[in-house]
Amino acid sequence: MRRVVFACLLLALGVSAVATEVLFFYDEGCPHCKVVWDFLRRLQEQGLAFTLRTYEIHAPENWQLLYRLLAVYGAEVGPVPIMFVGDVAVVYDTFYGLGPAPMKYAGRAQELLLEEVIARAVAENAPSPLTRLPTAATTVVLFLPPQEGPEVFAYEFLAAELVTEFPALEIRVLDPTTPEGRDRYEKLLRLYGATGEPPALFVGDLALVGGKLYRPRLDPLPYPSPEAEKAVKEGVAKAVAERASSPLDRLALREKLTLGAVVAGAALDSINPCDLAVLVLLLGTLLVVGKRTKVIWAGLAFAAGVFVTYYLTGFVLYSILGITVGTRSFRTPFIYAVSSLAILVGLWEMKDLLWYGKWFSIEVPERWKPSVKKITSKAISIPGAFVVGLLDALFLAPCTSGPYLVILTLLSQTTTRVQGALWLLLYNFIFVLPMIAVAFLVHLGVTTTARAERWRQAKLGWLHFTTGLVMVLLGAGMIVGTTLGYL
Repeated sequence: MRRVVFACLLLALGVSAVATEVLFFYDEGCPHCKVVWDFLRRLQEQGLAFTLRTYEIHAPENWQLLYRLLAVYGAEVGPVPIMFVGDVAVVYDTFYGLGPAPMKYAGRAQELLLEEVIARAVAENAPSPLTRLPTAATTVVLFLPPQEGPEVFAYEFLAAELVTEFPALEIRVLDPTTPEGRDRYEKLLRLYGATGEPPALFVGDLALVGGKLYRPRLDPLPYPSPEAEKAVKEGVAKAVAERASSPLDRLALREKLTLGAVVAGAALDSINPCDLAVLVLLLGTLLVVGKRTKVIWAGLAFAAGVFVTYYLTGFVLYSILGITVGTRSFRTPFIYAVSSLAILVGLWEMKDLLWYGKWFSIEVPERWKPSVKKITSKAISIPGAFVVGLLDALFLAPCTSGPYLVILTLLSQTTTRVQGALWLLLYNFIFVLPMIAVAFLVHLGVTTTARAERWRQAKLGWLHFTTGLVMVLLGAGMIVGTTLGYL
């Protein structure tokens, strides 16, 4: 029994010894780093049981970790090698944590003291220095191009200074010259309403880009300047205290919300009474003149015409909004205004469920309807159906453009140009799907144009209600997203 207990004690000591960690920060081209590294390896070979974790100082994630460790150990930045073990930090030849003041040792004296410090940490089963780090409260996203220069150094120094003052800061360094880094950089510029080229820094509600500090609903401040430097410290302190979401997390959530809004908005907007009325009239005309075989192709041509017009006009408006609603101080009130208008229009649309036609309904003006019918009745060819689709999208804009304008405003502030173009393709493809479905159903004889028109007339109130509900939800969502800082 005694042997078992003794064996268990030995095992426990062995496990605890291995748990002791020495964190070693070095530079590949540093001769003294190699000397110290070899010394630490010899200690391990001689039986001093500790884990050596090495960090090359030039890796961005390593130097940000180094600055956090220096802050919690109360040590100053100095030349490498830099080590952390137990309660002691060693910066080149200076030991922190052995007494009230730092102490310097060199040569053999340094080696003996370092061995003693590590041995004591092993004997005490000291936890890893990493456990001393506070849980990251928020993240600084730093975009640093690979080319070194005074600007890059200034941003690195600022990040190090912030981490020293706020050890709970985590730093994420990205390269803006890579495709992924550039994409994220451009999206963050839109999120923060900033302009300029890297280097750049994003944290909490602050963006430091191109010599300017951008803050919510305030004019940019020139940086560096006393006022801007004070605002940076206050903004970072607030972000840490409130445990603000990482700018990258905000970006990811923003993209998910935007994609969901595009899909849901397009799906519900597609079931609109105006375009379906014209399509049913067109297909009915073809059936009357005995051209049933052309029904499917005419329906597809009509949908294509609507798609082309909506996509092109949408992309033009998207581009204009992206340019004119650029600055953060103007963007926020603009989004609030558009969102509030969307909610009011949506509520007005929803009243048609109970009082359709009372006062006025948001649809094609009565004086336009004879012209629409006249043009549609003359289209008995596939090219004619395409032209009708083009004109229909223009004539019926008052009836169908409400949700589309809200989505365009959202996309103009949340996507890059290429991404916006692709998402507009998705929106308009979903928008014309019911038209394609109706054309197929009529062509296959599953339904008739008369039945489709009766269904449309019977559901007009619900169709207006659905469109209104979409606009209310989109408007409310944009207000909430802007208030929380995701738009």
